[in-house]
Amino acid sequence: MAFNGTWKVDRSENYVKFMEQMGVNLVKRKVAEHDNLKITIEQNGDKFHVKESSTLRTKEVDFTLGVPFDYTLADGTEVSGAWEMEGDTMKGKFTRKDNNKLLTTTRTLVGGELVQSYNYEGVDAKRIFKKQ
Repeated sequence: MAFNGTWKVDRSENYVKFMEQMGVNLVKRKVAEHDNLKITIEQNGDKFHVKESSTLRTKEVDFTLGVPFDYTLADGTEVSGAWEMEGDTMKGKFTRKDNNKLLTTTRTLVGGELVQSYNYEGVDAKRIFKKQ
């Protein structure tokens, strides 16, 4: 339950290149660079409630570890997959519905910060969040 709380994006690494690889158009990339994303995570056992708030949208999702679910990314890309817990790391594997390519995401705590890492088609990126 270490992930519980509200986290605000502080900085990103290689995020623009990642969005390019995902096929996000230029306008959405520019907005997403400065989206002021806040993630609120509530964990109860293996069940999660996550609220994402940004300049692009506000979205809430409920999921259970290991149980596949459908999700729409901020740019409109639809994916299906599941989160797993491996030690202190959340690992998500999601398949895009438009091309069946794999998007992987991890969430881990490093030095009191939430580090969310992404990989798509060989391009890695990170977004680092500070607890509010």
